[in-house]
Amino acid sequence: MAIVYHVTRRSDWEKALKEGAYTHPALSAEGFIHCSQEHQVAGVLERYFQGQTDLVKLVIDTDKLTSRYVFEWSPSTEDNFPHIYGPIDLDAVIEVVSL
Repeated sequence: MAIVYHVTRRSDWEKALKEGAYTHPALSAEGFIHCSQEHQVAGVLERYFQGQTDLVKLVIDTDKLTSRYVFEWSPSTEDNFPHIYGPIDLDAVIEVVSL
């Protein structure tokens, strides 16, 4: 079981619970949802979420995803990041951690 992480606002997660799956504007704009490996979460928080409150970290079991996920190179950080090419199934989120 591979685990990946996605940081989002609590309100976006609560919306997903009502809708039956988690999506993100990046899915429409870029074709995938950005995720991280555990060691990358701190950098993601620093780069994209500094000063924001009410965030959660979704802990995602990739074995439970029905959408395809792949690791892809990010030239801006010179690292491979997991990308999920479709909605995130609610049952694939095995933990929600308040940040």
